[in-house]
Amino acid sequence: MTIAHPIRLRNSASGEAERFTPRDWRDPAIPEDERRVRMYVCGPTVYDRVHVGNARPAVVFDVLFRLLRHVYGEDRVVYVRNVTDVEDKINARAKERWPEMDPLEAIARLTRETTAAFHADMDALDVLRPTHEPKATDHVPAMVEMIALLIERGHAYEAEGHVLFSVASYPAYGALSGRSTEDMIAGARVEVAPYKRDPMDFVLWKPSGPDEPGWESPWGRGRPGWHIECSAMSEALLGPDFDIHGGGSDLMFPHHENEIAQSHCAHPDHAFAEVWLHNGMINVDGRKMSKSLGNFVTVAEALEELPGEVIRLGFLMTHYRDVLNWGAKRRQEARKKLERWRLSLARRGSDWVAARPEGPAPAAVMEALSDDLNTPGAVAALDELAKAARIRERTVEAAAAAEALAGGMRLLGLDPFADGAVDRLAAEEEGTLSDAMRAGGAGAEQAGRIRALLDARAEARKAKDFARADAIRDAVAAAGVIVKDTPQGAEWELGPDFDPTKLEDVE
Repeated sequence: MTIAHPIRLRNSASGEAERFTPRDWRDPAIPEDERRVRMYVCGPTVYDRVHVGNARPAVVFDVLFRLLRHVYGEDRVVYVRNVTDVEDKINARAKERWPEMDPLEAIARLTRETTAAFHADMDALDVLRPTHEPKATDHVPAMVEMIALLIERGHAYEAEGHVLFSVASYPAYGALSGRSTEDMIAGARVEVAPYKRDPMDFVLWKPSGPDEPGWESPWGRGRPGWHIECSAMSEALLGPDFDIHGGGSDLMFPHHENEIAQSHCAHPDHAFAEVWLHNGMINVDGRKMSKSLGNFVTVAEALEELPGEVIRLGFLMTHYRDVLNWGAKRRQEARKKLERWRLSLARRGSDWVAARPEGPAPAAVMEALSDDLNTPGAVAALDELAKAARIRERTVEAAAAAEALAGGMRLLGLDPFADGAVDRLAAEEEGTLSDAMRAGGAGAEQAGRIRALLDARAEARKAKDFARADAIRDAVAAAGVIVKDTPQGAEWELGPDFDPTKLEDVE
C-alpha cells in the first residue's frame, strides 16, 4: 500500500514526532488483507454526564479514527473505547441519587442511564461509534486471569482481601510521564493503607460488601481496580501488542503508567501500546474548569447554547496537545467560520447543492492532519478553499474548491450540508442574484468582467498602487456594482441601477 501522506505522530513515550507505520504493515508474514491498525482510547466512567473536558478526547481521537480509515481503509482500523461501569464513584453516586432503592439495582440503573446519555452527547458532536465499546463488567474474568498471572510472576501480592501491584518489581515504572518514584509519591494522592508494602503500590482487586458489585475470585468476592480494566480489555480486543493508545494528559499518571506496568509484567515478551497520544486539558474563560469555580460545563449544557458541530469545530481550532480555552470568543468564532464555509458552498447554486457534491479530501487538509493531527492547519486550509469557492461566478475552479471544501469538512466530522442550511442559503443567494441580473441585464460575461476588475484591484492594492485600486473601485461602483471588502476577499452584488455598458471602458 502506497501512503500519499505519511502520518507522523508525537509519541508521548519518546517525546518525539515519529512516522507512524502500523505494526501489521511492518510484518511481511501478515497477508495484506489481514492487516489492521489497532487503537485503544480510555472512555468514560459512567457516573455522571460528561463535561466538555471529557468530550475533547472523544472528538480528537474521532478525527484520528477518521484519518486512519481514510488512509488505510474503513475495514482496516479497529478502534476500542471502553466504558468503565464498575468504580467507587458509581457506587457513591447511585446511593446519593436513589437512597431507598436496592443498591445493586441503583448502580445498574445509573450506569445504564449515564451510558445512554454519553452516547446521546457524542452523537450530537458527530463522534463515530468505535469498532468496539467494551464494558468493564463484561471482562472481569479476564481481569482475574491477568491478576493471577501477575501474582504468579512476582509482580503482585495479596493482602487483607486486596491484591496490589508491586511498583518496585517494575524498574521502568514512571518512564512514560518522566517522573521519579519520589516525585510521583509527592505529587499523587496516594492511598495510605497498612496492608501496602510500598505507598506507590496500587490496587488490582478489592473486596466487595453486600451492597457493592462483586465477582467471585481466588481472593474472595470483590471487584477490580480501575487500572487493570483497560489492560484486560485492550488485550481481549486488540491483543497484547497494538499501535496507538490515547487519552487525556491527566491520565498519563497514574492510570497509563499503571497500565504499562501491568501489561508489560503480565506479558514481558510483548510491547503493549507502541504510540501514546495525550490531548491537553480545557480551561473555561481562561481558568481551569472546576465545580468550585462555578465554570463546570457539561456537554448537555453546552448543547443548549450551541449546535454540536460548532462545539466540535471549536475543539479542532486548537491543536490537540495544547490547552484549549473554551470561552465566548472561541464559540462565536467557530459559529461564524461554519457559516462562512456554508455560504461558500451555497454560492455554487441550488442545483449544485442539491447534488450534494463532495470531492476527495484536499491535499492541504491531508498534509495538516498527517502532521501530528494538526487540526488548526486543516481548518486554515478549509478557510482558503472557502475563499476560493465563495466568488459568485460559476467557474470550474470555484466548483472544484467547493467540492474540496465539502470533502475536507467531512474528514473533520463536519457535515457540509447538515440540516438543509446550505440549501436555504443557496436559494436565498440565487434568488437575490437572479433578480438583480434580470433587472440589470447582466449575464455570465458581465459577472466575469466584474471579478476580473476586482482581481486587478486586489493586485494593485498588493503592489501598493492605491490610486489604481481606488480608480477601479470607483468605476465599478459607478456601473452600479456594490462591493464589500471582507477578510476572505472582495464580495460583490448588483445594485438596482446596474449598467453593464459602464464596465466596458474600465481599465
